[in-house]
Amino acid sequence: MNNPHQHHEHHHERPVTGEQPPGELLTVAPDHGHRHGGQDDDHHVHQHGQHAGHSTAMFRNRFWTTLILSIPVVYFSPMFGHLLGYEPPHFPGSDWITPVLGTVIFLHGGAPFLKGAVQEISARKPGMMLLIAMAITVAFLASWATSLRLGGFDLDFWWELALLVTIMLLGHWIEMRALGSAQGALDALAALLPDEAEIITGEGTRTVPSAELKEGDVVLVRPGARLPADGIVIEGAADFDESMITGESRTVRRSAGDPVVAGTVSVDTAVRVKVSAVGADTALAGIQRLVAEAQASSSRTQALADRAAAFLFYFAAGAGILTFVVWALLGDMPEAVTRTVTVLVIACPHALGLAIPLVIAISTEQAARAGVLIKDRLALERMRTVDVVLFDKTGTLTEGRPAVQDVAAADGVEPERVLVLAAAVEADSEHPVARAIVKAGRERALDAPRATEFEALTGRGVRAVVEGEIHQVGGPALLRELGVPTPERLQSVVDAWEARGAAVLYLVRGRSVLGVISLEDAVRPESQQAVTALQARGIRVAMITGDARQVAQNVAERLGIDEVFAEVLPAEKDGKVAELQGRGLKVAMVGDGVNDSPALARAEVGIAIGAGTDVAVESAGVVLAGNDPRAVLSMVDLSRAGYRKMWQNLLWATGYNVLSVPLAAGVLAFAGVVLSPAAGAVLMSLSTIVVALNAQLLRRVRLNPAEAR
Repeated sequence: MNNPHQHHEHHHERPVTGEQPPGELLTVAPDHGHRHGGQDDDHHVHQHGQHAGHSTAMFRNRFWTTLILSIPVVYFSPMFGHLLGYEPPHFPGSDWITPVLGTVIFLHGGAPFLKGAVQEISARKPGMMLLIAMAITVAFLASWATSLRLGGFDLDFWWELALLVTIMLLGHWIEMRALGSAQGALDALAALLPDEAEIITGEGTRTVPSAELKEGDVVLVRPGARLPADGIVIEGAADFDESMITGESRTVRRSAGDPVVAGTVSVDTAVRVKVSAVGADTALAGIQRLVAEAQASSSRTQALADRAAAFLFYFAAGAGILTFVVWALLGDMPEAVTRTVTVLVIACPHALGLAIPLVIAISTEQAARAGVLIKDRLALERMRTVDVVLFDKTGTLTEGRPAVQDVAAADGVEPERVLVLAAAVEADSEHPVARAIVKAGRERALDAPRATEFEALTGRGVRAVVEGEIHQVGGPALLRELGVPTPERLQSVVDAWEARGAAVLYLVRGRSVLGVISLEDAVRPESQQAVTALQARGIRVAMITGDARQVAQNVAERLGIDEVFAEVLPAEKDGKVAELQGRGLKVAMVGDGVNDSPALARAEVGIAIGAGTDVAVESAGVVLAGNDPRAVLSMVDLSRAGYRKMWQNLLWATGYNVLSVPLAAGVLAFAGVVLSPAAGAVLMSLSTIVVALNAQLLRRVRLNPAEAR
């Protein structure tokens, strides 16, 4: 950008128009709903943690079966009837309805928990599955003893067993759906790729599967068609619907030289795209791999939940043993058994077990829907503690490509006239600076006349004949070669532009400078809102760049950034992160994932931006599917909301156990206060429902970056 006069040394080949480029030319017909066989979310098999080897469909099917069987079990239960004040109907065989159906529920619905308990015992790591298995097994044995009238106990827990298994299957089904939803959503994206493409050959046309595309092929994408592979537009321009990648509903204009991504839709006109990646190398495939990593990643809060489950297993078992011993020593053996069974059944803290994992699962799902792909869940959890967000400037806060900022004209010339003539001269160049000038003219609805005799001036600029006269566009080197001075009226303007780091181009006709144009790296329209909203949340915003200090300072002042690190080499960026950390600050680094890898890895939270074009990001814990820096706000809000939900659930579930277990054990029996088995079971079920519903409230968190404040 600081040597604009050299910007025309190369890149002056005309766009491909009529000639056949290397590779076969393929026509992609508009998408008609073809679908590839993506993985069914219901049959997604989880490979980690307490759900290892279980599928969403298994939990769903067992839940519905158990729910149906639970209705007669609950209705015919004497304990439940007594609780609600009705008498269950009696007829021959009615006494065996609850034991028989309860046994089916225990063996069928409880099987995943019993199997999980065996695995936890084998691994010597007691956890949630063992807790659930302990509760349902004790309820099963106590209920059969009551049904067979053994020992004279009144411990009819069939209805509680049925509800416990049903509720736990529901909770685990919800969790499994949340865990698999991001994968399922992205599988659905992959399923939107077109099945076939039409090859145009010298002999005519033939249809081939899109899977046979190879790098270098040229695809003709018609209006309404989806791209079958990643590529570069080589001819034409069209508005593309990229919402499936970026989450943005607005279409994006793509023209010659712009990258496009598989699965996106050409909305209005046909374009030719040279294939650059197919199959597993496409952006979509990379995003799917990132989601798979997110599902496999463990986290500190998950470890906390596992430790809590282990502790509460020992707490429940210890409380049960202590209860039995104390009541036995008091000489009341029936009461000892009754109290112990009640404690073991209701002490199972399955609500606590769902408190954290369910919140994490829903958070991950919500993030994926907002275009935030969580590779490492710990990154999402840490985001709430971040003190400063460090943005890499180029490609993050800015577009990463030049844009016309100002135009100044000599005496007797209008600025619009300067831009029109410069755009005409640059029309046949593909250089980014030339494209920026042509784009600026188009955005201002200026009709540039047609130029002829286009010529590139190596290291100096370009020349063309416009309206019968030779015009030249270039930097200071062009003026020196021509011996043309800058008009005094324009010199002060040029000095001010250069002071802020802008690149300056001159429009020359004959031996006169008609005007000057400044170009700068365009600041993203969303950057100002992102910076302001982060500061409103009490988070400092810093910027790091390899650009000159005056360039960086100009961007920082426009956006209101708190701190700037300028003229920093890529290898030095992680040192700046360490410097911020040395001040006691927790850092989130946002970069393009190419030169920023060490810094992304060093920061507490590494966020790579632009997954639509760069998905090979290994050092970041989070990838933003689009290029909108406001998506960082979604992470902050979701992390904070998730943390609040975790603590609410933990306090609710823990509080239930702390209060109910002593009462069930009979600590206040001397005062006539005893938690009956029926009442304890109802409270336990309600506790689980409250935790599950509270976690679901996370879905109400609005994560639309455009609405961030």
